[in-house]
Amino acid sequence: MIRFTLNGNNYEFSGADDTPLLWVLRDSAGLTGTKYGCGTGQCGACTVHIDGRARRACVTSAKDAAGRTVTTIEGLSRDASHPVQKAWRETNVAQCGYCQSGQIMSVAAMLERLPSPSDEDIDREHRNICRCGTYPRIRKAIHRAAELSRKGSDHE
Repeated sequence: MIRFTLNGNNYEFSGADDTPLLWVLRDSAGLTGTKYGCGTGQCGACTVHIDGRARRACVTSAKDAAGRTVTTIEGLSRDASHPVQKAWRETNVAQCGYCQSGQIMSVAAMLERLPSPSDEDIDREHRNICRCGTYPRIRKAIHRAAELSRKGSDHE
């Protein structure tokens, strides 16, 4: 039995230890916001947070989540009010939308480490692939999310 915290709740998985976390989330937990893209950890469509760090769920085994905290796009915020989600809507990032949950999760983790990223930081840190090529809007949304995060922390 593999036990971990999933979006704030205790979760148990009784399958094989080497089952990719992606399939645990989608097939066992029914959380389909995390997408299958490449299956090799390259594209980032499957990005989730494990203990606050962005991880590619397609190449992370279920046993790697044991005793840890896993957050999916469904757990980022209850009402899509996270600054990255707001910025994504404001800047109309999504075209097809398939990769966007992974993009958002990757950016949310990046902004925790780099609250005011430069374009160079974004180029170095944000490695998710968008097949539609909305990279200019993604960059704009990252800067907007950083701004919204800073404004939000000013009120606390």
